[in-house]
Amino acid sequence: MFAFLGVLAAPGMKKSDFVVNIEQNVLSISAEQQNEVNVEGKNFTRKEFSFQSFQRSFTLPESADQENITANYVDGVLKIKLNKKKESISKSKVIKIS
Repeated sequence: MFAFLGVLAAPGMKKSDFVVNIEQNVLSISAEQQNEVNVEGKNFTRKEFSFQSFQRSFTLPESADQENITANYVDGVLKIKLNKKKESISKSKVIKIS
């Protein structure tokens, strides 16, 4: 079970389009995609260009284990998973009443 799970729908992109990084407790997700379509006919040439980009940033809590982050992109969905640091996971303890 993961403590933090980020899910981002980005259909039509490739995993190489994404950049995921952490700097100073901020998780940044960005992506760029450029497309160029050339159509050549007998008397014409048509070129179409499209460009898509986005960036999102999230401040992570101190309890997030930034060393063991995983990212997976399958079927148009990017999932980013983080665990809590072991020392920040609270354990259950029974306290005797005297």
